[in-house]
Amino acid sequence: MSTNQTQVPDGYMKNASGHLVPTANIKEQDLLRDQIVTALVPQAIALHKELQAFKRTALSDISDLIQIAADRHGVKMGGKKGNVTLYSYDGRYKVQRNFRELLTFTEELEAAKALIDSCLARWTEGANDNIRVVVSQAFRTNTKGEIKTGKILELMRLEIKDEEWNRAMTALKDALQSTGTAVYVRLYERIDDTDRYRPISLDIASM
Repeated sequence: MSTNQTQVPDGYMKNASGHLVPTANIKEQDLLRDQIVTALVPQAIALHKELQAFKRTALSDISDLIQIAADRHGVKMGGKKGNVTLYSYDGRYKVQRNFRELLTFTEELEAAKALIDSCLARWTEGANDNIRVVVSQAFRTNTKGEIKTGKILELMRLEIKDEEWNRAMTALKDALQSTGTAVYVRLYERIDDTDRYRPISLDIASM
């Protein structure tokens, strides 16, 4: 059976360029680093698969519960179902299923930005330039080069009576495009005997 992977002979390791390097010629620090990374990543991949399986099970169980309730009351369910919050009988645990629309911006965003820049030029002429910095922050991209949708939506909520600004907001609305829906499962545990809940984090970065 053929394979695209190069067989690494005993006493050698393959480097990032695909070259075989004698293990005896590799620095001890590089070997230790490789040992830790190659031990951790497979564990993370296994956990990732477990979390994927957990999410599928959770969504399936929640949908089944909703369908059972609908059947009991003679209701026909159609299309995507909405957000729902479930509590354990004793109120100790809470599970939420949330849908969120995924939004992106078309090329019309550039037209809106040009109109906003024109407004800022008028408003800040001879005045404090801080407002320009605040508004420009909304158009900064993240590490993937993507515009932060939430920041743009905050601009659209501002009540500013200016004809050019209103044209810019119309352009922003035209630039908004729905690309689908994301579904989330969030779990919570009640804090002692209070009515507050703490999230059960499944995000390794927040643990």
